[in-house]
Amino acid sequence: MRQLWLALLLAPALGDVSANSGITARLEADIRGGKRLIETMVGGVALLDYDRDGRLDLFLVNGAAQPELKKTNPRYWNRLYRNLGGMRFEDRTEEAGVAGTGYDIGAAVGDFDNDGRVDLFVAGVGGNTLYHNRGEGKFEDVTARAGLVRKKAEWAVGAGWFDMDNDGDLDLFVVNYVDWDPAREPACGGAVRTYCHPREYGPVANRLYRNDGAGRFADVSAESGIGAYPGKGMGLAFGDVEGDGLPDVFVTNDTEANFLFRNRGGGRFEEIAGPAGVAFNDDGRALSAMGADFRDLNNDGQEDLFLTALTNETFPLFFNQGGKQFLDRTYASRVGRATLASSGWSAGIYDFDNDGWKDLFAACSDVQDNTEQYSNRASRQPNLLLRNQGNGMFAAATVGAPGRHRGAAFGDLDGDGQVDAVVSRIGDTPLVLRNTLGAGRHWLGLRLRGTRSNRSAIGARVELMTARGSRQINRVTSAVGYASASSLDVHFGLGAEQQVKSLVVRWPGGKEQKIEAGRVDRYLEIGEP
Repeated sequence: MRQLWLALLLAPALGDVSANSGITARLEADIRGGKRLIETMVGGVALLDYDRDGRLDLFLVNGAAQPELKKTNPRYWNRLYRNLGGMRFEDRTEEAGVAGTGYDIGAAVGDFDNDGRVDLFVAGVGGNTLYHNRGEGKFEDVTARAGLVRKKAEWAVGAGWFDMDNDGDLDLFVVNYVDWDPAREPACGGAVRTYCHPREYGPVANRLYRNDGAGRFADVSAESGIGAYPGKGMGLAFGDVEGDGLPDVFVTNDTEANFLFRNRGGGRFEEIAGPAGVAFNDDGRALSAMGADFRDLNNDGQEDLFLTALTNETFPLFFNQGGKQFLDRTYASRVGRATLASSGWSAGIYDFDNDGWKDLFAACSDVQDNTEQYSNRASRQPNLLLRNQGNGMFAAATVGAPGRHRGAAFGDLDGDGQVDAVVSRIGDTPLVLRNTLGAGRHWLGLRLRGTRSNRSAIGARVELMTARGSRQINRVTSAVGYASASSLDVHFGLGAEQQVKSLVVRWPGGKEQKIEAGRVDRYLEIGEP
């Protein structure tokens, strides 16, 4: 009886509303039997208010026809869905001009030219695309004009916008996976053909592009120090490890040491994942690290790291110890035991139940699509929600039916103050999850607008203090999880707190702004003074 009570208590109210969402596009990997590695990597999701109507719209990244790797049929188009309200969406892809041309993997969202309209960067196999939001529901491909065409094709799985030098212009970090050539795809698996292990492919370096403020980007990978570290990148998250106001970059690597690039200022980065304790797990093993998020989980003012990995590896959880050192709390927090049997892709740290403690979400599925043929595991898996108990422990529950989940994006889709989720599924329409977990609890949402800082306010840090003296911090970022981009809104769950005493916004560059927020259960727009 007690176990049943606990199961009911912990059952997540993240309801599947996909059937009535109006979203009919399927994630197509064009799997033809050759087990090409790109087929298992598709599926980025992005949430963005592209038409500035106050509702989060949805962008879905799609694959392409093989072996040409071209979107020769509308079934392979990337899709842009406009939010009509009430968890209903309408396809606006053709009108917007964002269908794409190649085998795409991930997306990044940010206003790179500070015109007040969020733009889209799409990462893919053999080429990336920068879409400039022209307004009136239309985007323009400005990749060549912006200087983002690579002479040598690379396989990018995702990207993120951040202002590395706090000059007011968003720079771009592109995560590359492996050196892949479709003409040289190895055969793996023996009697049962499987997708190959990453060791069969060479590592490549990531790319860093500095925004010159005039619509062009310069590749500063070499001089920044980023280019000196080849890896097998999967996920990307930005944070400020030591609170110096300079954004740092965490990159998950597949079966190789993760990277933590400390921002030294002056356009230079130092790789410190090993000394910081986040390159490997507690056993000194490099994991099949996938998605990541970088936020304060224990309300101590320091930003922590959560990442996903494969079955029997656990999903590592690293707590920031106040500077350049992290502590692996994977098993001590009960996250290890809860995730050992799952394979995770995208990840998110959000307060889903609005109790004042951020929770963990993982989009789950095995890498292989035929796992059942050679093991007792399942290819399709349900997602995981790990609810923060406020004492360093997390309680796990499954979310949604089993599927081949990949990307996930998070944001309040219906404006009720609760963080919803959209998760991509290979061979299926996306899973749209409406959150009612926080019903009856208080919250506050913030929409920041930079003036001296970048217009999207990406990198701004917000500290909230309630009337009862509890404190939380959060940050403006869209780079969350695997190949995906989430809402730029800053969300705080407040539980029973009915009054916010103060908000302190530290804008990129260091300027602080104190606001007496007062009432809760609303969205507050804050402009940089």
